[in-house]
Amino acid sequence: MSDWVTVGRVEDIAPGDHRVVDADGTRILVFNIDGSFYAIEDVCTHDGGVLSGGGVEGDQVICPRHGARFCIRTGEALTAPAYEPTAAFPVKEEGGQVFVRDDRWD
Repeated sequence: MSDWVTVGRVEDIAPGDHRVVDADGTRILVFNIDGSFYAIEDVCTHDGGVLSGGGVEGDQVICPRHGARFCIRTGEALTAPAYEPTAAFPVKEEGGQVFVRDDRWD
């Protein structure tokens, strides 16, 4: 089980912005979409490359290597060449801070 990891202050992650954090060795992308925070694993399920550095359009992140699109809200793979989802993680705001955790092993 992973503990909550601090991403940053709410006001430092503007709508449309994102941050990458490490949670016990897992790279997690945390996005602010219209004032709500979402988190997915920073990995393209097509070939294991990172999603960070890819473009963001609405609630989708585009893999910078081969163009697969993933839903930021759910981790769902939306376009080929990716067919499997990337993991989605819980996010919370508390005391003006944003936190994320890898809950896959709970």
